[in-house]
Amino acid sequence: MRSWRPVYDVWLTMAAATVLLAAGCSSPAPDEKDYEQQIEAERHNKDVVFSNPEAEPKIPKDQQQDYLPLAYYPIDPSYHVAGVLKPAVTRETVQIPTSTGPIRMMERLGVLEFTFNGQQLSLAALAEPGSKRLFIPFKDETSKSETYPAGRYLDLSPTPTGLYEIDFNRAYHPYCYFNSTYECPFPPPENRLPIAVRAGEKLSEKKRVELNPSS
Repeated sequence: MRSWRPVYDVWLTMAAATVLLAAGCSSPAPDEKDYEQQIEAERHNKDVVFSNPEAEPKIPKDQQQDYLPLAYYPIDPSYHVAGVLKPAVTRETVQIPTSTGPIRMMERLGVLEFTFNGQQLSLAALAEPGSKRLFIPFKDETSKSETYPAGRYLDLSPTPTGLYEIDFNRAYHPYCYFNSTYECPFPPPENRLPIAVRAGEKLSEKKRVELNPSS
């Protein structure tokens, strides 16, 4: 049984480095073109990492063509929204079911509130015990047929202000989508969005047909 988190943190560090190289530490806020270039660079680098048989996740070689290159919705800046974290009074410990069966103990940091297309929405922000990084597992209306039914993830670095950029163009599938031996936390019921988030990773065409044979 493998845990998705430590190896994903390695990928996240690589992605952050890509953004810094693309944007430049002293550059002003990127315009839409720069933003799209950053996202495209991150996606390209992720394909390179995932195609390495020595890297995580361990996608069986005879199945790599089923997943790679990774499938994405078109980059849509409207899915890059501002959010505010309403922190919990205390870091409550919660039990999160996982894909392999065991319960994962995580901490509930609070609730991220945001607006999308005029609709007020929210997602619970979780964290590994002792960590400050926000972990946002979620499901939405695409989880039924277009994205992995068990949900997708977002990761956010902590901010001193409680204000966050929530970028669904960076939503990603858990490692158990690629290999069922990974232990991946499921989104809690409160993180089931009543909208279709057509941004970020989606099912490859082959996997979409496999999961929805009648479509």
